[in-house]
Amino acid sequence: MATEVANAPSHHEEPDPNENYLKAGRGIWSWMTTLDHKRIGVMYLVAVILAFFMGGMFALLIRLELLTPGRTIMGAATYNRVFTLHGAIMVFLFIIPSIPAALGNFVLPIMLGAKDVAFPRLNLMSFYVYVVGAVFCLFSIVSGAIDTGWTFYTPYSTTSSSSVVSMTLGVFILGFSSILTGLNFIVTIHKLRAPGMHWRRLPLFIWGMYATSIMQVLATPVLAITLALLAMEKLLGLGIFDASLGGDPVLFQHFFWFYSHPAVYIMIVPGMAVVSELFATFSRRAVFGYFAIAMSSLGLALLGFLVWGHHMFTSGQSEFATMVFSGLTMLVAIPSGVKTFNWTATLYKGSIWLTTPMLYALAFLVQFAIGGLTGLFLGVLSIDIHLHDTYFVVAHFHYVMMGGTVMGFVGGLLYWWPKITGKLYNETAAKVSFGFVFAGFNAVFIAQFIMGSRGMPRRYYDYVPEFRPYHAFSTYGSWILAVGFFILAGVLIQSLRKGAKAPPNPWGSAGFEWNTASPPIFSNFAETPVITRGPYDYHEATEEELFDGFPEDFKKTES
Repeated sequence: MATEVANAPSHHEEPDPNENYLKAGRGIWSWMTTLDHKRIGVMYLVAVILAFFMGGMFALLIRLELLTPGRTIMGAATYNRVFTLHGAIMVFLFIIPSIPAALGNFVLPIMLGAKDVAFPRLNLMSFYVYVVGAVFCLFSIVSGAIDTGWTFYTPYSTTSSSSVVSMTLGVFILGFSSILTGLNFIVTIHKLRAPGMHWRRLPLFIWGMYATSIMQVLATPVLAITLALLAMEKLLGLGIFDASLGGDPVLFQHFFWFYSHPAVYIMIVPGMAVVSELFATFSRRAVFGYFAIAMSSLGLALLGFLVWGHHMFTSGQSEFATMVFSGLTMLVAIPSGVKTFNWTATLYKGSIWLTTPMLYALAFLVQFAIGGLTGLFLGVLSIDIHLHDTYFVVAHFHYVMMGGTVMGFVGGLLYWWPKITGKLYNETAAKVSFGFVFAGFNAVFIAQFIMGSRGMPRRYYDYVPEFRPYHAFSTYGSWILAVGFFILAGVLIQSLRKGAKAPPNPWGSAGFEWNTASPPIFSNFAETPVITRGPYDYHEATEEELFDGFPEDFKKTES
């Protein structure tokens, strides 16, 4: 009898470490209570994709309204709410957590040769903190949607009757999710590297996550304090930002941008990290200037804290301060240029394989270069005075965030999709979707560069008829972009339903994460791996490592 009880199945029984992580414990409850970093990464992935869909719908509504001057589909007050919700959802619910929390959670421990992150329970807690914050943000939509813009600038945010407090509370809570994830990654990278995984052998994706985590831990508390002060200002009338009570509304901008400019690099450095992996894999050669690229990620993390004032050149700060911030802004081009030139050198004489992930990496390279160069224009005092608060700024921001981070995210998602799901997708259809995405994106924002340089202010509900051709062109581009993303969604859904089984290493990559099964077993590795080479040493990796599971004719073609 005792033996029967001991062998009886238990709901609390540990999953088989050699079983596929998708099958190791079935049912919704097993997912909700999981401590497996891969499942937590998948749950984050689902959440951020839903946020992207919602933010994207708001973006299409904005462009549809701006198709013609005057009212098209909504009034001015509704328009203010829609563009605020678009910005807040995209920045706080999608872009910031998309690569670190979703893709990073899945692949970072595997790249390190670890079984999980350092603090699995803290990892699960960070996901639920994200969900709670998202609920507060969504509640603000139905309780009188916020209309202040995603920056929540005072004094309007302290006097607006919209749901400022619930939205800022949601973002306040979301910040704790970022902090917990950052702490977990830092400790994991320091303490759980496999034997032989020294700092010079870390994949560049890990270096990017390391730099991002440092920024999350140091910068996010500033945003939390700022939003807490804003809520208390609105509810209690403390007078911190209210000039009539002795406060200073410009102080809010200093606090907000001291976080939000590092946040720009919290968003873009992970995209750079993904792109480094893609260029190495699909050029079939070691990344040129490995150590320089690794250190440039840390350089961006440092400089990100020193340039917040370039958002405030027209706010009345001293001429000396604006001159200093302008000079520091120019320095940011150095680590960004290091990455760009080294990626280009990696491509030079590489055996380039134009898969869909590689196309997104190349799009990142082009569009981030445009975003970076136009950022230099905005860093020049004399030019910024004319371009400040115009559509030129909108286009610059989107070339960095969407042309950079989103392209990196989609490229990384497609790259690791076979590892995450164990399924292959239709490459031809995925390339078609890329064509629509690339063409649509550039159509949307090239037009905005032009009309911004001609004086069209951003965030305006109405405009003079002279700007109609540019707005119409931008709106038509948004429809092309949407078609591309809907095709991509169909490709991935079809892959889940009927995709062919993925081999362990479908891309023939030398990366360490491809030495596991697709999808990985619950414990990642049957035994602790010993690292004997770098992540980009294609001349040392064996053919069996690079093409495990492929038919012979494919091996001959690719090798």
